[in-house]
Amino acid sequence: MPKWGLLGCVALLCTLTACSLSGDEERTVDVGVWEYFIRDPDATTASQKMEEVTDAGFRAAITNSFWEPGRREPSAQELGELTNAASAAQAANVRPMLIVQSPGSGTTPNTAERRAEFAAYAASIARRLPAFRDFVVGNEPNLNRFWLPQFGPDGENVAARDYLALLAATYDALKAVSPDIRVIGGATAPRGGDDPESSRQTHSPTTFIRDLGRFYRESGRDTPVMDAYAHHPYLERSELPPDFEHPNSTTIALADYDKLVELLEEAFDGTAQEGGDLPILYTEFGVQTEIPEEKRDVYTNLESPVANDAVPESTQQEYYRQAFELVCDQDNVEGLYIFHVWDEPDLLGWQSGLYYADRTPKSSRDALVALPSCS
Repeated sequence: MPKWGLLGCVALLCTLTACSLSGDEERTVDVGVWEYFIRDPDATTASQKMEEVTDAGFRAAITNSFWEPGRREPSAQELGELTNAASAAQAANVRPMLIVQSPGSGTTPNTAERRAEFAAYAASIARRLPAFRDFVVGNEPNLNRFWLPQFGPDGENVAARDYLALLAATYDALKAVSPDIRVIGGATAPRGGDDPESSRQTHSPTTFIRDLGRFYRESGRDTPVMDAYAHHPYLERSELPPDFEHPNSTTIALADYDKLVELLEEAFDGTAQEGGDLPILYTEFGVQTEIPEEKRDVYTNLESPVANDAVPESTQQEYYRQAFELVCDQDNVEGLYIFHVWDEPDLLGWQSGLYYADRTPKSSRDALVALPSCS
């Protein structure tokens, strides 16, 4: 495929519109971003942040709401910040999307009581803030960072079992608010160990998706649990190009689309839950950049090993363009969302934004706006 042959389909003018791929075929591809800090207690500041979002070419934006045990509805402060984010997004012609998740593995919603609270919390947001019609349920449930336990006493995948139960409960609660709400499941991390004896207990997305399907079939449920599947197709290192494949492992990165579709087909086809044709959203993808000397005073933990895989900004720009080229050639994929807008100031975090931590643009800022047209 020529380097830019299909990439133009995600050019800014085609974002969130029908783009002609070949002949009469049309698809919609989102150029989006995952960024908690588009929300702000000040409406003016939220609008200013959204200007930076659109200046970088994004036309869809995902933010978070953190549920905690015992809570069935968001606080007034939470509603205020989400309202500001949604209003700023709508004014900028950006589609607001929301991840509802627990803060970490210590608050995993893996009991019937917690699932009911979580589902009620998500539904409360949906009722009060109708601007949000796309809900991602949970975040990386195949990792111990966000979900514990991962394994039962006999090594069984209780994370997939319990996450499926959460997904079903939240799906039903959100659809009761409006059948037009889109429930997005999965949000799986790209790698995992599948080893119950490991000190870091995780599941690969390959095992997790298979077990989701198995538990769904065993449940006897005759209605879906999701309208789309979210996945985080990070590479092992930022220096690896987006087209790096993993044919002989359980990892699923950006170029492993066929593997992901086959797994969804294996897991769900023949049930009430769509599988092989399920829309896919890559809700987190990022390439870290090196911090230039003149910006180092903006960051902390400068010797953090997390930042050792950072690449030049020119490489980030090229890789983001290549990533969207791949997405345009993956029929079930509806969008790819960059993690973040702005770098995290602590180098223990992630420096994959198109702006530095002080919100000044990188030289790669225009990676997603300076694309060829769909011709």
